[in-house]
Amino acid sequence: MTTRRSFLKQAGAVAVTAAFPKQVLPNTLVTETIPIAVSSANGVAAVSKAIEMIRGGKDALEAVIAGVNIVEDDPNDNSVGYGGLPNEDGVVELDAAVMHGPTHRAGAVASLRNIKNPSKVARLVMERTDHVLLVGEGALRFAKAHGFKEEDLLTDSSREIWLRWKEKRTDDDWLPEYDEKTRGIGRLIESHPRQTGTIHCSALDLRGNISCVTTTSGLSFKIPGRVGDSPIIGAGLYVDNEVGSAGSTGRGEANLVNCSSVMVVEFMRQGKSPEQACLEICKRIADHNKMARLRMDDGRPNFNVKFYALNKKGEFGAACITNDLKEGEPMYTAHDGKTTKLRPMAYLYKK
Repeated sequence: MTTRRSFLKQAGAVAVTAAFPKQVLPNTLVTETIPIAVSSANGVAAVSKAIEMIRGGKDALEAVIAGVNIVEDDPNDNSVGYGGLPNEDGVVELDAAVMHGPTHRAGAVASLRNIKNPSKVARLVMERTDHVLLVGEGALRFAKAHGFKEEDLLTDSSREIWLRWKEKRTDDDWLPEYDEKTRGIGRLIESHPRQTGTIHCSALDLRGNISCVTTTSGLSFKIPGRVGDSPIIGAGLYVDNEVGSAGSTGRGEANLVNCSSVMVVEFMRQGKSPEQACLEICKRIADHNKMARLRMDDGRPNFNVKFYALNKKGEFGAACITNDLKEGEPMYTAHDGKTTKLRPMAYLYKK
């Protein structure tokens, strides 16, 4: 973790000794800070792009959106954007949200179909409407009004995964390919876990301002119209420019009922480090998880949620409820002012 070199200097004839002072208002000087960014494990390219743009003078929000656009455009990441896994009807529905620290504004879209970059549309909701959230057909019409082109987001790969999911169910008439082992009698019942992947990215720019973005295709094979935490301000992401930023991936419903991301920021306001704040909300989710169908025999949650946070001082961290890997530790992406790399995150439980 790294601490920023400098912070806002007050107006007046104050001697500034930092290497790169910038004039931003009459008689007000601000010194450059070390850029910091944090993201989910699939965000190495996104963080690298965001830091590159911030070093070039761009605002943190513009930088993190450009970063996650790389993942939205990647057909090989089937949890985000183009190639994302569809709902139970085979239709890709995307959610995204952005939050701009300096102005404390936000924008979001949910259940958006046929538009590859929902994070860009979310920013337009923030900038070009008096609203925070647009959904479904209304979000699509808004995107088209601003020149976004409709396209099929279901790739051959994601379609194949969806078909395999349908074919392995036993309560309908969809059948898998004929298999000599079963000779068409019955079905081979296999475990097919639901995917909850997403990408979140938060960054601290040269002016000491913080912004963030989250974008996702949501829970795979969901009921059409299902919306998780990602586009909900305070649940899937949150920024207070004087404190820090937080975002999440994993079971969105758990974040919706715990207002998780805003709580991570509030824990940092109380003085907890980003990692401690992330662990604290993981514990709160576990404590509030009362439904038997969502608990293992020992009472622990049978789902996972991961959090990523940074604060105004340039410290960062991440944590999840459970290390569900057979070997190693769960990872997240961070740029510490020098390099972008995957780093192990803290966790409450070992599976």
